[in-house]
Amino acid sequence: MEHLTADDFEGDEVQFTITTEQAGGRLDAVLAKAHPALSRSRLKDLILGGAVSLNGQPISEPKYRVTAGETITLLAPPPEDPEPKPENIPLDILYEDDQLIVVNKPVGMVVHPAPGSPSGTLVNALIYHCGASLQGIGGVRRPGIVHRLDRDTSGVMVAAKTDLAHQHLSAQFADHGRTGPLHRAYIAYVWGSTETAKGTIEAPLGRDANNRLKQAVRKDGREAITHYMVEQRFGGDGWDITRIQCQLETGRTHQIRVHMAHVGHPLVSDTVYASGYATKINRLPPEVAAPIVALGRQALHAAELGFEHPVTGEEMFFEAPLPPDLVALEEALEPYDKAFAR
Repeated sequence: MEHLTADDFEGDEVQFTITTEQAGGRLDAVLAKAHPALSRSRLKDLILGGAVSLNGQPISEPKYRVTAGETITLLAPPPEDPEPKPENIPLDILYEDDQLIVVNKPVGMVVHPAPGSPSGTLVNALIYHCGASLQGIGGVRRPGIVHRLDRDTSGVMVAAKTDLAHQHLSAQFADHGRTGPLHRAYIAYVWGSTETAKGTIEAPLGRDANNRLKQAVRKDGREAITHYMVEQRFGGDGWDITRIQCQLETGRTHQIRVHMAHVGHPLVSDTVYASGYATKINRLPPEVAAPIVALGRQALHAAELGFEHPVTGEEMFFEAPLPPDLVALEEALEPYDKAFAR
């Protein structure tokens, strides 16, 4: 079987003859197996769009069964320029190869352009940084976003650079690690002291009926499961803060924030889902209150990400250190560590 490269496909004409090994296979499947430079869905679109010919005649039937000796010609256009424009924004890159890129997203950066955030996003930064190495997602030269973090949540993220990687990573995130190696762990600081050292929160989530910008626990919501484990407890006279690690079995919007608030332990400095902020702050020692007031965002960080590489099959694991604002909070809390209370 002849093997084709990504350069053979995008923006060039490729011609090859069907072998006896390939005979009987579907046209889209044969093209996809020749080399995974393009996803099967992308190849189907190209076939339907008239980019493939059989013995010199256009063919628009992806299910066509090929015969030995037939000549297949594929003319794939180069990826279109992306609608989000490239922007020279510094990135903290943890890993990169020709299939994917892993970054430590900073606080305040939106992942994808949207109303209210048309530029300055992670996507804009990735388009600039990756440039021609973006082979195209669905025919557009853009990164494949397979998961998201809130604007004010920091931490590790992966993005695909090819159709193949996008398809493979999307499947892993859809599976949520139930049958594969996907691993996501978050560090959160929550108000109060949890009753147990670990637990699971199962509460369906949907849009808040009174505020479309918020999520809420709803009987008719989508399944949402969060596992948490206490890492450290801090406290003093009239106040408690707990650092927990959360692992997601589903990936709903604001899931950790809503779930922890639902069980009575909202995230520190979460002004959307936590109530009684002023009262809580007033109970804290000044040296603990100061970094929380300065935080200005929920105390949540995507600390760990593990997944299977879409091409090599290697299990990969990445960690993102706490950002400076959470380091400051941690340092202020350390003297009040209940495990070492004097």
